[in-house]
Amino acid sequence: MRGNVVELAVAVVVGTAFSKIVDAIVKGFINPLVGAIGTQDLDQYRSCLKGPCRIDSSGEVTEGVAVSWGPVLSATLTFVITAAVVYFLMILPMNRYKERQAAKAGPVETPPTEVELLGEIRDALVAQRDGANGSGPTAAAAAATPVAPVAPVTPPRDGGSGAPG
Repeated sequence: MRGNVVELAVAVVVGTAFSKIVDAIVKGFINPLVGAIGTQDLDQYRSCLKGPCRIDSSGEVTEGVAVSWGPVLSATLTFVITAAVVYFLMILPMNRYKERQAAKAGPVETPPTEVELLGEIRDALVAQRDGANGSGPTAAAAAATPVAPVAPVTPPRDGGSGAPG
């Protein structure tokens, strides 16, 4: 349990630091690149919903209702780039490493099921009973006869009182 907590803490710290790097790349490189291709920097894109929008010299909307969708798109790009890098550079290599470790460890032996255990107990009891009575033809016939698996017991539907309904 402690190993998982430490791994989670490291992932949070690395993710936070890396998201700052990706945010700087998006704001410093991608947004101006969109501005070079388009008409303005990505953070400056907005649409007017109501009335004519008037913008003062500082970039604030003084009249009308404007929706700034450029910063939302910029944040979405930051998220997508961060998620892609974390997935391809951290998660995929870790999964491959764990698969290789599991392959080196070899196959894991699965414990027998309840039905198999009950069958072994039944066979042992039959062998013990036949051994106490002597080893005659009945013991050999009982050992050679295949036995159907035991069906699971279901609780009564009347609430478990045992009284007839």
